[in-house]
Amino acid sequence: MRKIRDVLRLHAGKLSRRRIAVSLDLGRTAVGDTIKRASRAGLSWPLPMGLSDEDLERRLFPPAVSNSRDRRPAPDWPVLHLELKRSGVTLALLWEEYRAVHPEGYGYSRFCDLYRAWKGKLNPTMRQAHVAGEKLFVDYAGTTAEVIDPLTGEIRQAQVFVAALGASSMSYAEATWTQSLPDWIGAHTRAFAYFGGVPAQVVPDNLKSGVVRACLYDPEINRTYADMAAHYGTAIVPARPRKPRDKAKVEVAVQVVERWILARLRNRRFFSLAELNQAIAELLEDLNSRVTRHLGASRRQLFEQIDRPALKPLPAVAFEYAEWKQRRAGLDYHVEVAKHYYSVPHALAKQKLWARITDRSVEVFHKGKRVALHMRASGNRRHTTTPEHMPSSHRRHAGWTHERITNQAGATGPNTAALVGVILKSRPHPEQGFRSCIGILRLAKTHGAPRLEAACERALEIGATSYSSLNSILKNNLDRRKPRQATDGPAIDHPNIRGSRYFH
Repeated sequence: MRKIRDVLRLHAGKLSRRRIAVSLDLGRTAVGDTIKRASRAGLSWPLPMGLSDEDLERRLFPPAVSNSRDRRPAPDWPVLHLELKRSGVTLALLWEEYRAVHPEGYGYSRFCDLYRAWKGKLNPTMRQAHVAGEKLFVDYAGTTAEVIDPLTGEIRQAQVFVAALGASSMSYAEATWTQSLPDWIGAHTRAFAYFGGVPAQVVPDNLKSGVVRACLYDPEINRTYADMAAHYGTAIVPARPRKPRDKAKVEVAVQVVERWILARLRNRRFFSLAELNQAIAELLEDLNSRVTRHLGASRRQLFEQIDRPALKPLPAVAFEYAEWKQRRAGLDYHVEVAKHYYSVPHALAKQKLWARITDRSVEVFHKGKRVALHMRASGNRRHTTTPEHMPSSHRRHAGWTHERITNQAGATGPNTAALVGVILKSRPHPEQGFRSCIGILRLAKTHGAPRLEAACERALEIGATSYSSLNSILKNNLDRRKPRQATDGPAIDHPNIRGSRYFH
């Protein structure tokens, strides 16, 4: 009743029906209907003093005039209202079925008028006719739940995910630590499992985890969220910005969860997320089994009758969470993911690519086509390289590892091992020094291990740490010459030699 009074007050203030609808979170049709009913009842703002809510409702929604001579059977409006949620069912069809049972019943026009009068008494959210199995509305509750860390005593706030099916209002709720993408996706997959099927559409309220850019006409969906939808065969249709009726169903579901579940848990202490979710699950069953006053059936009963038969079956395998990252392949035809480098075909060096990352694998895509697949590896700036990705000139080095190079260098001698270690440490990524080290080790085949060891000693003394420098030392036999050492003989005394005092 408060909103009826607010509608009349704002209408008297010359606000348009659209602005009244936005201000009061109502549909424009509901605003217009309220204004028309008030006009027919001879009511305007300010309302008469002492007019109670009950009197206001009776004047705006007067009961149908009883005609003792009219003994036509009344339709079962709650049942018909539920039937309208089924795909393809119309008022005309229901009227035909009604007249088939009651040939003396109401005509079609009167039948429709009576239904609209009955429907007008429902709250705005219930009044929307949702098709069975069509929409699942999802959002996070504004109220959080406390969880106590049993080790530190720290109190953490858990977020509460809520989902509600449009036709039956069957609800699902669970607590997650965050509203981040992994928790958002995980909550969806568990909601689908709870319902035992998948709706045709999922309607989120433009949460950043799922909707990259909200737009009335062309919202941008997060790529992982879109992948999840494709896996389950559903569509993501975000609620339109500034369209309150689009999200009315989930807002009511959130309100119900906050009142019937979270409020009842407010004085209980939980020491883990699992413990909290167990308590939520128990109260959720009570909520879904409770008979609703308006329709005379529970959410679960309506779900079994209406939504469940219309849901799509679950896929054989649950969705595996994966993140998408845009990456540019380096000159070494590798892309970086979590401080590890994965190869792609060498022709894609410097190209922009997309990496799909799961706990177990890394897939790389170019223009929608998968070009590389690797098992997930740990970071530490290491490289994972597929030989087929390498140019032919690089393949001869395939099979060499950091351990193999250092072991072979150590077998040649300590100076060779030291030089190889310097080269590997000098590169941003050790693998970038592999080719230089392999070339140095192969000089032993041409010049012998003793000469290579001596050349490495000379190279370390003069700071020459490249393959070309070491090759030059060996070609010029510099490894066989002793380095010149400074002598500690007496200072030269000569009249042309200036002493240190000359410069002061």
